[in-house]
Amino acid sequence: MPDVKHFEPDQVLATAERLFWRQGVASTGIQDIITATGLSRSSLYNSFGGKDALYVDVLRRYLDRRSRPMFASLAADARGVPAIKDFFHRLISVRCTGEFAGWGCLVSNAHLEQPSSAAKAVLDAHQTSLKEALQSALEAADTCRQLQSGLDLTATAEHFALLAYAINLRSRAGAPPEHLRTATDAALTPLLA
Repeated sequence: MPDVKHFEPDQVLATAERLFWRQGVASTGIQDIITATGLSRSSLYNSFGGKDALYVDVLRRYLDRRSRPMFASLAADARGVPAIKDFFHRLISVRCTGEFAGWGCLVSNAHLEQPSSAAKAVLDAHQTSLKEALQSALEAADTCRQLQSGLDLTATAEHFALLAYAINLRSRAGAPPEHLRTATDAALTPLLA
């Protein structure tokens, strides 16, 4: 007779997401996962393949549920520069206030963890999605003639993606939101027409 699952896999992933996000993968042991999720050791391995595979599933879930909706909103916003400013100000607000204040970004944190090749693939997908969204917003800004002419939009999108990662890491270290806002405004202002 097959084993019957007595847990909701998505709830396990949500719990594990919070655990890995707050503590990091290296600092999270199997017993931490078992205690937080209520899974048995055999259920963890049978259903998720162990800690490393669970971590990759959690990263994918975070990308799909937290990052991509924010990126899609930015990419679809035709306002240009105001959309880019709103994106960064929203990012700073999410990182510095509310339930997850001081946790940084699970994906940014993962870059510091010497990720496995499977985890690295998710991190690369995140980077690509972020950069494409920023490039779309920059293209809208260029179309609206809000930027200096001749600006390399691809390089600028890469620059802003790196700025987003820096915000995530600095917010985890307790940087005040007003400092982060000042830095993002300073990065954008010289590019304006």
